[in-house]
Amino acid sequence: MSDLDRVVAALRAGRVVLLPTDTVYGLAVMATDGAALAALFALKQRPVDASVAVLVADSAQAARHVDLGAAGRALAERFWPGALTIVANRIDDGVVAAGTDSTLGVRCPDDAFVRSVAALVGPVAASSANLHGEPTPELCADAARIFDTVEIAVDGGPRKGSASTVVSIVDGAPVLLREGPVSAADITAAVNAGT
Repeated sequence: MSDLDRVVAALRAGRVVLLPTDTVYGLAVMATDGAALAALFALKQRPVDASVAVLVADSAQAARHVDLGAAGRALAERFWPGALTIVANRIDDGVVAAGTDSTLGVRCPDDAFVRSVAALVGPVAASSANLHGEPTPELCADAARIFDTVEIAVDGGPRKGSASTVVSIVDGAPVLLREGPVSAADITAAVNAGT
């Protein structure tokens, strides 16, 4: 059975998986599975009121769950696939368990494996593979030791990236929420060029 088949089967069974993204190793569950998301939070010892982003296959999948608007479409076109999480207003009536009641962070990662997973199971709620507040291991084996109850771990080699840039477009104009690989100046330029 391929890694893709194993991950898809585990996610559909409501389990947490460890997989490489384009930035860091992450713990992931199907974004529509509230119980699996609760298990992910428990594993990370993360406060349940902290939201996690969802990884999507493409901007069309993101647009089924959030209102990207002109700013979000411009950002997605310029930086996806890539290390930019866009926080936008939900339009999915709570189908996705991640995020808040009214907003959801979405990202299309620059990793074909993760995009294939999302294409098969829908959006994937993901959080870096570290205990809350601790550094994220660069190697799968180190992350797997921390989360030794996670049965499916996909080794994609070292992941030395930093967490994604997070930008909110909830009110239409971009607001930088977390610094990352995509700069505030690049975000402003992309929005200005696309709107």
